[in-house]
Amino acid sequence: MERKLLPANAVRMMCGDVSDMTIWRWLHDAELDFPKPIYIARRRYWREAEVLAWLDAQAEKGAA
Repeated sequence: MERKLLPANAVRMMCGDVSDMTIWRWLHDAELDFPKPIYIARRRYWREAEVLAWLDAQAEKGAA
């Protein structure tokens, strides 16, 4: 299983070059179920596999 961690800027780019405020809103919207970050030395990182799974789920919702 891949355990690659992505910094916030990489996650923003993967999600369509969204702003940090957009990521904050997604994290605080329970309906979206955006993956929670891991904090290392006060910096946020996400598991790549979780972000990709979330993006796939959003694409499936949009296609339905």
